[in-house]
Amino acid sequence: MADTIAIASDHAAFELKASLVGWLRETGHDVLDLGPDDTSSVDYPDYGYKLAEAVADGRAIKGIALCGSGIGISIAVNRHPAARCALVSEVLSARLSREHNDANVIALGARLIGIEQAKACITAFIETPFAGGRHAGRRDKLSNPSFAKEPA
Repeated sequence: MADTIAIASDHAAFELKASLVGWLRETGHDVLDLGPDDTSSVDYPDYGYKLAEAVADGRAIKGIALCGSGIGISIAVNRHPAARCALVSEVLSARLSREHNDANVIALGARLIGIEQAKACITAFIETPFAGGRHAGRRDKLSNPSFAKEPA
């Protein structure tokens, strides 16, 4: 699992997923492709849940979630308490999702982003470390609301 990236999509993002799987492998990553295997209509929540589980159970260190807009699958992934999925469309948000939020899944909208921008976002996401420090407590509250305090 040292460098395994899980990836899943719906039918609308199948072609983007296929391109990204090839590119990730070319750049030296092990890829866990969770489907789908073609453009037949599927429900994005099913694939979002599969992706969240793969990251939560340690089969992958990070995940990439894709659907037409990125919105639906990101909501599905974030239903898992161990998932921190950030929907992004540009590099700064991808970097900050890791640096400040320790996001372990990135979501992209296939109908809204091109392949080169997707690659740039994923590169920033994979290469950016979590800053820790003041962000660690906030990150912990994302998965465990009992840590939250009443706002002052």
